[in-house]
Amino acid sequence: MSHVALPDSPLPALRVIRLGDAEVPLLQRFFDANPAYFMAVHGEPAQPNEAHEEVHGELPAGFSYSEKLVIGYQQADGALAAMATVITDLLAAHVWHIGLFIVATARHGNGDARRLHDGLEQWARHHGAQWLRLGVVQGNTRAERFWASCGYVPVRLREGLVMGQLTNTVCAMMKPLAGGTLDEYLALVSRDRPETA
Repeated sequence: MSHVALPDSPLPALRVIRLGDAEVPLLQRFFDANPAYFMAVHGEPAQPNEAHEEVHGELPAGFSYSEKLVIGYQQADGALAAMATVITDLLAAHVWHIGLFIVATARHGNGDARRLHDGLEQWARHHGAQWLRLGVVQGNTRAERFWASCGYVPVRLREGLVMGQLTNTVCAMMKPLAGGTLDEYLALVSRDRPETA
């Protein structure tokens, strides 16, 4: 399997690292220090095994993909400033999925999240991605606004997903990177067609 090279950091003070087994404690400390996402989506802080699951967790049975990358953006002091999980060729070739994207709460509102996302988008496009895909929990207003501002459009809702203490409705969203249409995307990713069970 050919491994995709890690993206460059669009923020010069941060270095990009791949988060593997040795970095699980580092990622767990980041999750514990930045509970806003977990409170909004799970109704509780990150679980003690959250980072281990993020690094080692398997995709659902039947989901085709090429590679799962857990990416860390590391500060000079060694702590993480942000992280992203990206799955390449999820469900179809050239469809890349952002599974998790968390930026330290202290960095919210200053444009860092947008710059980090734009860097991920350029990197994905450079490596052949034609679509970016993600899911956002309805009611997580900050995230909904952020992804819409980045150009993602909703494609379908999935209701009744239990996440921690909460039962959520998740909106699948996508963004074309090569001028494709929604119909072309749905022809590739039948799971996201609104009429599918």
